[in-house]
Order: sequence, then structure tokens, then C-alpha cells
Amino acid sequence: MTDKEREEKTSTSPLTDTDTDSDTEPEVESFHDALENLALGGDNTNDTCDHIVTSRGDNHNDKETEASGDDCLETQNDDSISAKMPDAEENDRMTDSDNDEAEEVTVDEQAILDRESQMTLEERQDLRDAAQKLKEEGNTLFKASEFTCAVNTYSEALDTCPRCFHKERSIMFSNRAAAQLRLEKHESAIADCSEAIKLNPTYLKAIMRRAELYEKTDKLDEALEDYKKTLELDPSQHAARFACMRLPDQIKERNEKLKDEMLGKLKELGNMVLKPFGLSTNNFQLQQDPNTGSYSVNFSQGGKS
Repeated sequence: MTDKEREEKTSTSPLTDTDTDSDTEPEVESFHDALENLALGGDNTNDTCDHIVTSRGDNHNDKETEASGDDCLETQNDDSISAKMPDAEENDRMTDSDNDEAEEVTVDEQAILDRESQMTLEERQDLRDAAQKLKEEGNTLFKASEFTCAVNTYSEALDTCPRCFHKERSIMFSNRAAAQLRLEKHESAIADCSEAIKLNPTYLKAIMRRAELYEKTDKLDEALEDYKKTLELDPSQHAARFACMRLPDQIKERNEKLKDEMLGKLKELGNMVLKPFGLSTNNFQLQQDPNTGSYSVNFSQGGKS
């Protein structure tokens, strides 16, 4: 692979990355593309289920022994991110900060784990295969822009897939995050990315996607942490490197703005309290000790309100 090809491959955003594998996750457009489509009146969210191309009786391989990569973003050759971690508690909630009606699924996780522990290996594999077929249906729905139906189908796949299959479940969470993103449910997409990362802490595409979602929702500190983690896993990720150079200044600017706003409100409150005594905050001056960084307050009788 030439240097140019390597740069093109590594600089692709996980929100726009596609795969030619037949078992790939549906394509996800970038934030800017999504916003442009919305502005142009593009059809982003067809919420009906009338265009299902694949039925649950399709001729899928009934005995898959390995998840076939991140169906949105990851190729099958990424076997290095199949870390076996303790079971993460599933959280199939579709809560949203966009004031959408919350739909919570309360699950007795321990009861599910206990029930699955009584299953034979063959029974678990059968459930996994059934979940994989549901995931494929979700992919078909996604490609048909049936995003709400895709979310529901991925949720059904997660309900079906035994908790011991961490890699498969992490992919399902990542797929559902992609569908949530297309529905503009950013908080739900972040939550699903987090579940995917819990199950597979080195899941590069899920970490990068969450970083971009954090940045999209102005959670800059969290975004910076995820971009740093991305670089730890893959130093060739140019987008993450640029973000690590860009975000610190943005965070500093934001913090300065917040500090100014806070001081302005405190000054307002102080003037209200001091006014009955013929004083104002102008009678008090803060001075910072250059050696320790601490502040002292000096009173000035000649201060003007």
C-alpha cells in the first residue's frame, strides 16, 4: 500500500466510512452532509416499515461462528478488537435529550444471565444466529432509510443475542447508534456507542464515532478524551490528531466565556446585596498572588458603583 493510499484510508471519518463486504453496516453520512440534506428537504427519516427487502427466512448462514465486522464501519479483518471483557450491563433505552418521549426497557439483567447460564452451547449459538439474522434485517432497513424500524430491529437483536457474545453485541450497539444518529437522536447514539465500547474497549470506530458525537453536542472535554484514546490505538488517525490540536483552544475559549458569564452574574448579585449599605462590588478588588495563584480581596472606600 502506498503512502497516499494509507493516508486516504486512515483519514476517513467513521461517520462516512463504508465497506464493500456483503455483511457490512449501512453507510452513514457525515454530520455536515446530514445537515445539508435536512436543509435541502432530503428524506432522512422514513419511519414506516414498507420497504423491507429481506425477510427473516432469508438464506443467511445459520451457523456463523464470528461476527462479521462492524456493519456500519468496521471490516472483518479487524480481529484485534475482539477483547473478552466482563459482561456489560445492557441498557436498551431510547432516551433522548431532544425532549422525545422516553421509551425505557426495564430488564432483570441478572435473571437473564442466570437463564443463559443454564443453556447449552448449542442453544446459545442458535440464539446468536437468530440475532445475527435480525441484525441483517436491521441493516436492510437502514439502507432503505427505515431508520426507526432499523432501531427497533437492532434492539430485538440485542434482546435475542446472549450476553456472552461480546463482539457481536458490540456491533449491534454500534449499528443501532448509526440509526439513532440518522434520526438526530444524538444522546441515544452516544449511549449506544458507550455500550459498544464497554463490550469492546478497543473498538476504534465506536470510539471515534462517539468522539464526533460528543463534539457535535458541545461536550468538548469528552470528545478530546475519545480522540486521544483513538490516537493511542491508532496513531495514523489524522482526523483524531487534528482534533487533539484544535480542541484544547476551543475548550479554553469556552471556559473563559463561562468564567466571564459567572463573574458577571456574581457581580450583579453582589451589587444587589451591597446596595443598601451604599456599597457596590467596585469597592472590592480581587488581586491574584503570582506565586501561589490564590486571590485576596482588598476594600477600597473610593470605589464607585
